[in-house]
Amino acid sequence: MLEFFRNIFSPPRHMILLVIAAWIGLSLAEKRAERHGIHKDDLNNVIFYGLVAFILGGRISFVLQNLPTFLKSPIGIVSINPDIFDAFGGLAAALIAAFIFGQRRELALWPTLDALTPFLAILSIGMGLAHLAAGTAFGKVTDVAWGINLWSATRHPTQVYETLASLLIFGLIWFKKHDPRPGILFLTFAALTAAAQLFLQAFRGDSTLILNSLRQEQVIAWLVLAICFIFIETRFKSSPKAESDSAAIHVK
Repeated sequence: MLEFFRNIFSPPRHMILLVIAAWIGLSLAEKRAERHGIHKDDLNNVIFYGLVAFILGGRISFVLQNLPTFLKSPIGIVSINPDIFDAFGGLAAALIAAFIFGQRRELALWPTLDALTPFLAILSIGMGLAHLAAGTAFGKVTDVAWGINLWSATRHPTQVYETLASLLIFGLIWFKKHDPRPGILFLTFAALTAAAQLFLQAFRGDSTLILNSLRQEQVIAWLVLAICFIFIETRFKSSPKAESDSAAIHVK
């Protein structure tokens, strides 16, 4: 079954899984946008501009980091090769674009992030499936019974772990009782995702090590988790009524 799945969605077809996840995530986010005081059109535009910036920013960032190579062959800049991409550069561009659009539309930050949370949660599921299809984000060599044969070795199915963790997180935030304090939903999602990464990275075989022993991804996850806890505490101390009234004025 696994081989059948990987054959169907082998690169670059694995990108189809992300497109499907983005579509489902947007559909679910639209259903609850009004709950957070965000108009559907504004939500769609935030996601649209963010995705466009992510694609363009990721390509531009990669090109700039490898400028000498592309100066010799400029045509490679417009290649359809998905490997010519810097995910961190794309993410930074997406955040900047979404922030600029939100500022121009005078969208409240925390309600907007809450409205985007279902989209991000489903996208995380799609990312896990895409990793499984492409064989990326692979696990350590292991002898456990549920190991998968990948890159000439039996490895932990970290992509499956990632997908299951994302499914669980989505279920928790989707069925979570609505909190009148804007930001709690998004921060809960971010904290759970960071906690999941702390667990998952322990089984990954491609982690980046710093100081010869620390996993870079786990260090980042710890920082994100700490920041989330700080913001969650401040959001719980805020007035639910005042926050809700403030968010309501942004509904068009």
